Amino acid sequence: MGKTTQLCGASIIIFKDEKILLQQRKDNKCWGYPGGKIEVGEIVEDAAKREIYEETGLLVNSMNLFGVFSGPELHHIYPDGNEVDIIDIVYTSDDFYGELIAQEEEVDDLKWFHYNNIPMDLSPPIRTPLLKFIVQHYKNN
Repeated sequence: MGKTTQLCGASIIIFKDEKILLQQRKDNKCWGYPGGKIEVGEIVEDAAKREIYEETGLLVNSMNLFGVFSGPELHHIYPDGNEVDIIDIVYTSDDFYGELIAQEEEVDDLKWFHYNNIPMDLSPPIRTPLLKFIVQHYKNN
């Protein structure tokens, strides 16, 4: 097994009408919200919007910082053997437009899931932030 690297990512939880947009990843076949690695020199917000567009075809107008997530729950070993400690800067947005188009290289499927019908096979690094989002939205509605 190789060395663990630290990965800083930017993600956006896209939601509307008590539903969340999730993507089924090609690498581990699990579901998660779209996002990815922040490139060197890239502004975090731009990285989040870029990843959403690349993976879903959607363009985000405005977004709100939801939280910065790190620690043991975001330690992950990908199917290709890469071991990472992820720092995920997660935003939320219900202000977006465009046509859903799954990125062929990384995404098997894109689907809207109601807050109370989230799939069990969530990609491990996104589980904590996503469940926290759902709990907070149930409290506020």
